[in-house]
Amino acid sequence: MTPHQPDDVVVSIDVGGTGMKCALVDVAHSVRHTERHATGRERGPQAVLGTILDVAAGLAATAAERGWRPVAAGVVVPGIVDEANGIATYSSNIGFRDVPLRREIVARTGLPTAVGHDVRASGLAEARLGAGRGRRQVLVVPIGTGIAAAHVVDGTVMAGAHGAAGEIGHIVVRPGGPLCGCGQRGCMEALASASAVERRYAELAGSPATAAQVAARLGTDAHADQVWAETVDALADGLLTGQALYDPELVVIGGGLAESGERLLAPLRDALGKKVTFHRVPEIVRAELGDESGCLGAALLALNLIEESA
Repeated sequence: MTPHQPDDVVVSIDVGGTGMKCALVDVAHSVRHTERHATGRERGPQAVLGTILDVAAGLAATAAERGWRPVAAGVVVPGIVDEANGIATYSSNIGFRDVPLRREIVARTGLPTAVGHDVRASGLAEARLGAGRGRRQVLVVPIGTGIAAAHVVDGTVMAGAHGAAGEIGHIVVRPGGPLCGCGQRGCMEALASASAVERRYAELAGSPATAAQVAARLGTDAHADQVWAETVDALADGLLTGQALYDPELVVIGGGLAESGERLLAPLRDALGKKVTFHRVPEIVRAELGDESGCLGAALLALNLIEESA
């Protein structure tokens, strides 16, 4: 197969707990077509798998109808993913357990298929096509309901021996602190995720607020100021450990909390700078690709397949 024809496209699907972001992406990384579909996880894992297969087949058909040649597929899912064997080992958000996703998609579409982890794929896209362009060592840290990371070296995501690398949100930064969903206490995720910001603000102020609302109240609301200061301090401690482990030249902050921009990044840079001893302080910037990064990452995984087979 010749991979670099202008009208070659890959099927790209980013499966989330609520929705699927889907696209046809060409070999120059241009998005030719996009779709969104409901995941429908309440219908059960078999129904979710059926939707993924239907969407993949539908995208391939759309490509053919428009005169493009579908040459591969990339699908990314949350949870634990056996990328080498194309198996969604465990995805609590969508109910998957040991689902042979690659095998099923190949059987349905006939396309060579890459299966990946959503956060790592998103980080790959951000490092190669977004804020990390041209950098060799990038740590992408999405901060949303939880906190994770993708360590990208020379355009490759380091997945770890068991596919579980990058769980930076479960570094304990406050021993004995709030209970985390993982069962430990004091994880960075339990103190500095968007959901943690919301919980802490409600605890202090006695009224609810979203993380975005907390950020908007900085300088006018003492409770918001306290929550933000605690959040930044916990993030800085987690990133200090991340710097000791990964030594990236660039840290890209993404996810919902990054929407606050410099209200988060400026104090975070300052706090990390004050905590470092022998470490080199990385540049810290905001992610550029937004919620399309996972879909673009899935496309990159598919394109890698084509390049490897050329």
